[in-house]
Amino acid sequence: MSYTYDQFRRVLQKSGFTLARSRKHETWVKQTESGLVYRVRISHQHAKDIP
Repeated sequence: MSYTYDQFRRVLQKSGFTLARSRKHETWVKQTESGLVYRVRISHQHAKDIP
């Protein structure tokens, strides 16, 4: 089963990530209490499946 980019965005939001930038690609960021920063970049494609 493949997931769509929109479904992946929902997972990021539920995991505490926030959308930091939306230009060529979207950049989602999450910072932990210890100061560690996680960054995820994804395509703007919405309904398409993630390969």
